[in-house]
Amino acid sequence: RAEALAATLEREFARQGLPARLRLIRKGSDLEGAAREAADEGFGTVVAGGGDGTINAVAGAIAGTGARLGVIPLGTFNYVARSLGLPETPEAAVGVLATGRPRPLPLGEVNGRVFLNNASLGAYAKILETRESVYRRFGRSQLAAHWSVVTALAEYRSPLDARVTVDGEARRLHTPLAFVANNAFQLEQFDFHESAERVRGGEFALFLAPDREPFDLIRFAAALGLKQLKPGRDFEMLYGKEIVVETRRPRRLVARDGEREKMTGPFRFLRKDGALEVLAPAEGG
Repeated sequence: RAEALAATLEREFARQGLPARLRLIRKGSDLEGAAREAADEGFGTVVAGGGDGTINAVAGAIAGTGARLGVIPLGTFNYVARSLGLPETPEAAVGVLATGRPRPLPLGEVNGRVFLNNASLGAYAKILETRESVYRRFGRSQLAAHWSVVTALAEYRSPLDARVTVDGEARRLHTPLAFVANNAFQLEQFDFHESAERVRGGEFALFLAPDREPFDLIRFAAALGLKQLKPGRDFEMLYGKEIVVETRRPRRLVARDGEREKMTGPFRFLRKDGALEVLAPAEGG
């Protein structure tokens, strides 16, 4: 499918009058190098075609270079594209690259690594690992993604024993998941509207799940998906511009926008504003 999609995109770029060089990236580990190379060669816009993990990798590679980010959504959930009001068909997304306007894209950073939607420690990294296994067996779909949540939480036995400091205020806690949200649109999908406004105002929202047994965690996740949970009543939500998480085991998996990698703590989450612009639909367009 990749070659056929590439041919379609090349025709659409030509139809829009946009001179473009298109590259198929076979390995995810090659994404950042390819994006930096494009920025170094002087391309004014570097376009990421893929899911949120792909878009995040390209954004992190070109942040601060002066190149703009373009987005062609090809993923399962496409939170970045949807938060920007982008159409979800590749041809229409190319049209936005021709007619859109640049706008600042708020970036988060954990230990020097960029994220757009969220970054987390704990159960979510396990869920992502399980999701890839489920995808290989059943194919990519939102149903498969939801099933991976149930499967992963049923086996999860490693809650975080952590010291969390938000804008200088520290506390100790025991939680299966510390989830740092940077995308207001994603929070609104769970009816966390107050949290979304805090994120739009320049803060992170730190979601701390309650420490429960695996079966209760599954019920908690189901209630979250059904929009039945409220911050402050069912779980803790904290807000701040700088978050530091210190854990007893310093080397841990960190999830960033659907991808995961090992990092060594302490885990420092910072806002990185003003480093990148993205092409989005013109106002009223």
